[in-house]
Amino acid sequence: MAAQNTENLIDNAERLANEAKPENLIDRALTWINEDLMTVSTFYQIALLFAVYITSLFIYHRYKDKLLEKIDTLKIPSAVKRIYRNLIKLILPICALSLLFISSQTLALPSFGINTDLSNIVMKVLLAWIVIRIAVQFIANNAARNFFAFSIWTIAVLSIIGILDETMITLDSLAFSIGEFRISALAVIKSIILLFALLYSAIFISSFAEQRIFQIKSISRSSQVLIAKVVRVILIVIALLVGITSAGIDLSLFAVFGGAIGLGIGFGLQKGISNLFSGMLLLIDRSIEPGDVIELPNGTFGWVNQMAARYTEIVTRDNKSFLIPNEEFITQRVVNWSHGNSLIRLEVVFGVSYNADPHLVKELAQGCVAGAHERICIDPGPVCHLAEFGDSSLNFKLRFWIKDAEQGVTNIRSEVMFAIWDMLKANNIEIPYPHREVFVHQLPPQN
Repeated sequence: MAAQNTENLIDNAERLANEAKPENLIDRALTWINEDLMTVSTFYQIALLFAVYITSLFIYHRYKDKLLEKIDTLKIPSAVKRIYRNLIKLILPICALSLLFISSQTLALPSFGINTDLSNIVMKVLLAWIVIRIAVQFIANNAARNFFAFSIWTIAVLSIIGILDETMITLDSLAFSIGEFRISALAVIKSIILLFALLYSAIFISSFAEQRIFQIKSISRSSQVLIAKVVRVILIVIALLVGITSAGIDLSLFAVFGGAIGLGIGFGLQKGISNLFSGMLLLIDRSIEPGDVIELPNGTFGWVNQMAARYTEIVTRDNKSFLIPNEEFITQRVVNWSHGNSLIRLEVVFGVSYNADPHLVKELAQGCVAGAHERICIDPGPVCHLAEFGDSSLNFKLRFWIKDAEQGVTNIRSEVMFAIWDMLKANNIEIPYPHREVFVHQLPPQN
C-alpha cells in the first residue's frame, strides 16, 4: 500500500510538472479560449459584467463624498475614522458583487439557460477581495496594508481559477544554480513576502511593547526609552535572521562577501552608528532625558521633546524643532538646566541714583520680587546685592530662583523688571542715565 501511494504521488508530481511547462500552458490556454471563452454565454456574461461595473461605479461616486463627510463629523478616534474611510472604498466591489449575484441567478434560471461559470468566478474573486481588505484593516501603514492585501488576494485568485499549483511549479522552474545553491523565482517571491511579513510583525510588536513600557511608572523616562529601543532592535534583527534562513538561504555562503560589504557599509554609516550608540549612552548615563531644559553652544535653548535613535529633538519657545545628532551631546559641552536639580537662578541688573538709600533699595527689591510672579521660588528666596559704584549710579544685582525653566526665562525676567520699575517709581527712587553737558566759551576778540 505504501509503495502504491508513493507511486501515485510521483505520477501526480510528474503530471503537474508536464502541465506546467510553457508549451503545455499555451496549449491549455488556447483550448480554454476556443471551447469556453468564445461562446454565446460568455459574451452575455461579459456584457453583464460591464453593465454591473458601470452601475456600481455610478453608485460609488454618488454616495462616496456624502459618506466621507458623515464620517468626518463623527466624534470617534482617528484610527476608527481611518478604518471607516478605507471601508468606503469597498462600496464599489460590494455593489458589484450584489448586482452580479442577482443577475447571475436570474440568467441561470431554466427560462434563460445561460451558463454563468464566468460570473461565479468573478463573484468569488470579488468576495475574496472584500474579505481580505476588511481583514487587513488592523494594519495602520498604507503600504504594508496594500502589500499584504494584494499578495493574499493574488494567491486566492490563482486558487479560485484552479492554476495555483501550475503557477508555483512554473515559477519554481525559473531558476539558476550557484554551486549547490539553487535560486528560483518561487523562492524569491516567498522570501520577499515572508521577510516583509516578519519585519512588519516585528515593528508592530515592538510598537505595542513600547506603549506598554511607557505605561510603567516605576522606571524613569530615560530607562523606558532605552528598553523600548533595545526591544525594537532585537525584534528586527531576529525577524531578518528568521526570514533569511526560512527562505533557505545559507548565511555562511555570504560570510566573505558580507564581510566586504559590511566593511564598506561600516565606513558609510559611521556617523549613523556613532549617533545610535551615543543615543544609547545618553540613555544609560541619564545625562539628558526627555523634558530636560537644554542650552547648546550655539545659543539654542529649549527642552528635550524626544530622543530618537539618531537624533534628539529640541523644541524651542517659538515651537521650532531642532534635530541635534546624538554625537554632539557626547563630544560638545551642553548646558543641562534640569540635570540633577530643576532649580534655575536668574539675574536682573539695575541701577539707582546716588541720592537713594542702598539699604532701602535692597530691601524693597527683594520684597517686590518675592510676590512678582507665582513661578518665583520662596525658598530659596530672592537676594539683592550692591554690585558696584558706577559712574552715574549704584548698580545692583537681583538674583532669584525658578523651577520651571521650560516655561521660559525671558518672560519671567521681564515680569521681575516690571516689578522693580513699579517699586522704584512708587518710592520716588530715580533711575539715572548718563548726562552730557556742553559748555560754549567765547574767545576774546583778537587785536
